[in-house]
Amino acid sequence: MNNNILQYESKIWATADLLRGCGIKESEWPSFMMPFFALAMIESRLIRMFDKLKADIGEQAFADIAKDDLYNMIKDEGQGYNIFIFEKNQSLTDICKNDKSFEIDFDAYLKGFDGETKDLLGVDASDGEKFLDIKGVISKLKAKKVLLGYTKLWAEIDLKPFNNSEITTLEEHIKRKWADISAETAGEQYTPDDVIALIAEIIASKIEESDTLLKIYDCSCGGGNLLFGVEDRINQKFKRLTQTFGQDWNDALYALAKIESRFRPDSKIEHGNTLVEDKFYNDEFDVVIANPPYGVSWKGYDKDIINDKTGRFKFIPSISDGQLLFMQHLVSKLDSVGMGVVVHNGSTLFSGDAGSSESNIRKWMLDRDVVEAVIQLPTDEFFNTGIYTYLWVLNKNKQPHHKDKVMLINAGNKFKPLKKSKGSKRKEVDEANRLEIVATLTAYQDNDYAKVFDKEFFYFNKQAIMLTNVDEHGNSFAAKLKEGKTGEKLTPLSLTNGEREITEFVITSVDSDNYRKVGELHAYMKVCEQNAEYASPLLSINAGAASPTSLAEYFEQDIKPFITGLDYKEQPLFITTSQGRYFFDASQETLIKETAGKKEELGCGKIVVKSALKKASKTQPERIEISAELTPDYQKDYEIIPFHKDEAVNRAAIEAFMAKYISKPFEYLENVVGVEINFNKVFYQPEKLREVGDILGEIAALDEELKALEAGLTL
Repeated sequence: MNNNILQYESKIWATADLLRGCGIKESEWPSFMMPFFALAMIESRLIRMFDKLKADIGEQAFADIAKDDLYNMIKDEGQGYNIFIFEKNQSLTDICKNDKSFEIDFDAYLKGFDGETKDLLGVDASDGEKFLDIKGVISKLKAKKVLLGYTKLWAEIDLKPFNNSEITTLEEHIKRKWADISAETAGEQYTPDDVIALIAEIIASKIEESDTLLKIYDCSCGGGNLLFGVEDRINQKFKRLTQTFGQDWNDALYALAKIESRFRPDSKIEHGNTLVEDKFYNDEFDVVIANPPYGVSWKGYDKDIINDKTGRFKFIPSISDGQLLFMQHLVSKLDSVGMGVVVHNGSTLFSGDAGSSESNIRKWMLDRDVVEAVIQLPTDEFFNTGIYTYLWVLNKNKQPHHKDKVMLINAGNKFKPLKKSKGSKRKEVDEANRLEIVATLTAYQDNDYAKVFDKEFFYFNKQAIMLTNVDEHGNSFAAKLKEGKTGEKLTPLSLTNGEREITEFVITSVDSDNYRKVGELHAYMKVCEQNAEYASPLLSINAGAASPTSLAEYFEQDIKPFITGLDYKEQPLFITTSQGRYFFDASQETLIKETAGKKEELGCGKIVVKSALKKASKTQPERIEISAELTPDYQKDYEIIPFHKDEAVNRAAIEAFMAKYISKPFEYLENVVGVEINFNKVFYQPEKLREVGDILGEIAALDEELKALEAGLTL
């Protein structure tokens, strides 16, 4: 390969100097550069194709070809067409020579492309799909009066001497720079070359030479750097024919990938949202790869996801992050012996509790035994985020000794520092480390940074239990109740929290204008603004609040908040009945029944006071009812317990755990099995403690240093 192609990187990037000079923000540069870079790539490839046809046919024979035959011949190549290039023998450089006719000629040059190329460039873009929107960019450059100057800079970039692979290499370097400055969120990731190389090495380690076609698919292909980068590396290692498939819904990136695909032997790129409309619905693939967005919401198309009829989404994860939607989609696209490598952040490993969709998706994948390994990459690997990222290695054709197992590879330290940072990227997984990681994956044996587990290692029981709380003597109110009873209802005569007393527990309206209020008011009130004699007592209920004009308002403004705010554990609460006085002794955590000065401990329990507004019936008027009840103090809790695949052993382990750690009475509730992959837990390295002697030696040295300083001050 001619490495001189990379010399054009700085020349291409220098076109941004003109953009800077006319006040265009750096974040907008990619949108101005993308269409012109695409234009330069298309023209160079078309001219090279044109020259090759001439050479193959011969100059004279080529000159004798009819225009229609020439058009059909070039059309069959599937790389595009341009009237100026093929019929007038003019390039962008020629268009830029005549300043006076430039704008007319440039417009004709752009409209001289075939229909698909014009669509991708956005030559005739309207308010609909704009793709690269060269029309909009031209309008802005005209307004700045720099269109000719900017176009001339691009016309000077001659890519004709370079082959497709070399131009692709240059394209990836330029797109990486665009990614540095244009990604709006950390979720929008451009995959670095070293990660692409690692993914390709992993795939290469899993495939063999064959006469069958190798179909490679990327469901979020962006500009195609990962998809085409993997294909090129596979083609360097194998003679096996490859075909690439990709889909993306970002207009500009899709257009770049689509343009690139036309100069590859067999590539299909589609535009659209994969999660909503899979353009390869009937296809399965040998290899799937993807670096889908991290932590990006799918709220805008949630109805389509929830109502999806394809069956690919077994569980619907949190709407705030669609990574596991992409993961399920990719698993569904694997053929019977397919494999894949997917880049994710850490949330796909551990987000969501047992029973959540996230945990269920992980469990579904492990149950199906499609996860062969998870590889933790170094931090600072990507261009606009410093977080840890992970490669999920999927495989439906595991070797026998890999079945029902998952390997974790902690490659966080397998990198070489970059001499110069590229955005947030400060590290790269260099070739030596890439080969070591792949060798470790191939060996599938434990070493100091990798471990193989039975897949059930990542499962856990989330056992729900209902605890019965007890007092300091180990007694509960539940033990006082007769079988089948859930509590003891009280018939209160009064209720007080020390600040307020209630003596009426059914409050009714006398008629539409008069209300009989609770015992503490002991008055009738007529709701009438002009009659302060009746209205004034109501103000004592809630100082500063407007007087209620109905029983419902009185309930909402006063009774309900008062009853809801009662806390028998935080403040004294006494309920008096004809049987005695009941309260909770917080010091002993027990209910007390006091009769004629004698106290009886009832065990740990709750005092439940409720209020309700009842509608009028045929026999009773509208009313407020206040009730009180003593109940056991139950508490729902969860215990996280290691999982065993044998059901009997698993149940015995749960029971042994409970016997060891739970001392209160309890009942088993539901048990939910969750799945979490925790690198920190597996590869935790405790900080090595220093020797006591070393620490004492440092203290002694500091003490001597202080004494010397003090001596110096006294001189």
